[in-house]
Amino acid sequence: MNDETIVVSGLRKRYGPALALDGMSFTVRPGQVTGFVGPNGAGKSTTLRVILGLDRSDEGTALIGGRPYRALHRPLCHVGSLLDAAALQPSRTARNHLLWLAHSQGLPARRADEVLEQAGLASVARRRAGGFSLGMRQRLGIAAALLGDPAAVLLDEPFNGMDPEGIFWMRRFLKELAAQGRAVLVSSHLMSELQDTADHVVVVGRGRVIADASVAQLLAAVANGRVSLRTAAPSAAEVLSRAGATVTATGPDLLSVAGLPAERVVAVLNDSGVPFSEVSAHRASLEEAYFELTRDAVEFRAVAR
Repeated sequence: MNDETIVVSGLRKRYGPALALDGMSFTVRPGQVTGFVGPNGAGKSTTLRVILGLDRSDEGTALIGGRPYRALHRPLCHVGSLLDAAALQPSRTARNHLLWLAHSQGLPARRADEVLEQAGLASVARRRAGGFSLGMRQRLGIAAALLGDPAAVLLDEPFNGMDPEGIFWMRRFLKELAAQGRAVLVSSHLMSELQDTADHVVVVGRGRVIADASVAQLLAAVANGRVSLRTAAPSAAEVLSRAGATVTATGPDLLSVAGLPAERVVAVLNDSGVPFSEVSAHRASLEEAYFELTRDAVEFRAVAR
């Protein structure tokens, strides 16, 4: 399989007075799932469209294996994509939809049957796609993205419309694509799914990259050495504060402690005779990291009344 690393460099794009992309730069490497996340209006969809040659940037480049999309011969053999699961002819069967795409790229008809099997749609291959649920259309879109056995795959919100079984399948499937050496870029708002799936995350806001790191690095940065403490003792917060910690209540009988390592928290509580049932390193979530990073990049925010 060819190395189809995706390199986005300095993309700028305006739609009239609106600045959609403001120097967007990141790399999607083979062999890993890269999550592409950010609030509405962050520039995710525009970036994907520029990578796939559907929009032109005002400045910068988006290259797949060192070439722009428009320069690729038989592009489905280099990069597969799913941007809109509804982009199909509803009167066509799932198999005929894929056969039409395969023919346009000079691919053998057997590829349609192979990718239908991969996507779990072999049993409904001769049903009209217009009658498919959103989750089934997502699977059909992914089958289409894999027709050319591409080394790079771009998927926009692939978890949309998936039931729990479908989400489990998608999570495993994305990992398999990366394990095969493909460069996989997944745009999603479901942080919990990316935490279990992505190896690397690119967080964007207002048309630029806010964070570009491994999931492990992001979680460690958000955890920032904090300690979770479970105690029913009202005096715990005061005792730890006197020892130099910053203490925040995060739930019933649950405190978040910053500024003291776990062993020091235990020592302070024991010295003061404060009972507790659990002290552990804070387990940050990708969702927590996302909200922390995009706090100032949200274009539309609800106002509490």
